[in-house]
Amino acid sequence: MDHETLQAIWLTLQLAIATTLVLLTVATPLAWWLSQTQSPWRAPVGALVTLPLVLPPSVLGFYLLVVMGPQGPLGQLTQALGWGVLSFSFTGLLIGSVIFSLPFAVQPLQHAFEALGPRPMEVAATLRASPLDAFFSVALPQARSGLITAAILSFAHTVGEFGVVLMIGGNIPGQTRVVSTQIYGHVEAMEYTQAHWLAGGMVVFSFAVLMGLALLKNRHSRVWP
Repeated sequence: MDHETLQAIWLTLQLAIATTLVLLTVATPLAWWLSQTQSPWRAPVGALVTLPLVLPPSVLGFYLLVVMGPQGPLGQLTQALGWGVLSFSFTGLLIGSVIFSLPFAVQPLQHAFEALGPRPMEVAATLRASPLDAFFSVALPQARSGLITAAILSFAHTVGEFGVVLMIGGNIPGQTRVVSTQIYGHVEAMEYTQAHWLAGGMVVFSFAVLMGLALLKNRHSRVWP
């Protein structure tokens, strides 16, 4: 592999790890709220979270580019703070990746929390556990499989992103060029051998992720019949 390909792989891993950590931090309380609340805001918030699943990546990327650009509200704010614009930067890629992969983190956690039912939290309350303590000591451990699934899907989905990262970050070597845009660059340059190697690696990685999730589901169903 050449230096640019190794750079793209390393940047992809950095982006996927950072996105996964941010998503787990944001998605866990959001998924818990969606699983427990009876608020009329539940439906619109749930729809907003799910929107990246049906919205074309280029559309999402375009509007994020507008918002983070020099004339956008976020872009003007970051420039006023002396941070420059976030578009065509790793931070911009991270923001776009978090938004684009949000449903892949929220939905497994929400389903895991909903599967618990009210009984475990009621028992914790009778033992005088505070809601926060009961969440960390009861709900979160019992939703472990959902947490693992959310982490795996978030990581894998970020690795496979293309449309959003291309719109927000372009294809700058060493700064915003990830594996998917590296493949695109190879194809544009008619370097099909290099494209085959990277694309084949992505196929193997995706298959391994799906197999891992299937094994995790089977193991979980045996432990909790």
